Amino acid sequence: MTALEPAEPAAVLDALQGVLVDPIVRDLAWLLGSPSLLRGHPPAGELATVFETARECTATIDWLLELDSDPSALRQALAAARIIRLGRYAECLLGYFLGHGPAGRLVAANVPLRVAGRTIGECDFLVETASGRRLHWELAVKCYLHAGGARAELADYVGPSLQDRFDLKLAHLLEHQLPLSARQEFAALGHLGPWQPQMFVKGWLFYPFDEAPPVPPAVDPMHHRGFWVTRSDWTALCARRGSARWVVLPRLAWLAPRPPITNETAEAGGLSAADALAERFAQQPGPAMVAAFERDSSMQGHWREVQRGFVVPDEWPARARAYALSAA
Repeated sequence: MTALEPAEPAAVLDALQGVLVDPIVRDLAWLLGSPSLLRGHPPAGELATVFETARECTATIDWLLELDSDPSALRQALAAARIIRLGRYAECLLGYFLGHGPAGRLVAANVPLRVAGRTIGECDFLVETASGRRLHWELAVKCYLHAGGARAELADYVGPSLQDRFDLKLAHLLEHQLPLSARQEFAALGHLGPWQPQMFVKGWLFYPFDEAPPVPPAVDPMHHRGFWVTRSDWTALCARRGSARWVVLPRLAWLAPRPPITNETAEAGGLSAADALAERFAQQPGPAMVAAFERDSSMQGHWREVQRGFVVPDEWPARARAYALSAA
């Protein structure tokens, strides 16, 4: 590959798999290199182009390795933002890369558009590339659970809290968010265009642990996958991974697979047996994301994440299916 050929973002993850140690730097690398949840929907919904050339991709790998050796500046930037939401966490990571990394230049972020004194939306990122392209990126990081059944529609992917659905998110992107930078009112803000709108949609899709539903054509087949299981079926799922230990993931750990865990950390409570988590689920009202760890044969004395999923209340599947079918 020459320096003038476009580069695949996945090369970042391929080069850094098992190398990065800091969990926040791992999340940033995952955000840049993980597959999109969606295929492109041109002309209105092109996918974001992170790297214009192979040279930018290689430079980003080197930059991430250096950042991993001393992530203090990144950590300080995140601490100053006082982040509690996953989407805001991803925004700050991507904004840090555009402001300090070797690919693309951040022109502006979170640009509000007001009409008659009312804010009608915000443009997430305005980016200028080395070749002079001016891009408008809309970022979305989502975790959707397939509600089951034989349909192959985006509406079948629902948020764990049943307040979000994949078809609604895509429609909002295509019909509202991405067209913002082409509006006459936006041009009056002084950010000279034209701006090329692109979707930056990352995350995980989770499927019933005992089903294999069809994937809609709009979904990228390379997307990151996990499982979901009811509390009643939790024991049956764990029996299939008898050697695994488990951890409940807090919301800001929902991006990249977690770093390897040492035997000492695992034994000190960093990982739990399946039955111990069952008691915890019984006391939790909603779904919980979990990760399975197994002993790492390539790193003696360590456990690595091998799978992740959601454990949902027993009544959740019926409610999720009703929510999915409400789109019909």
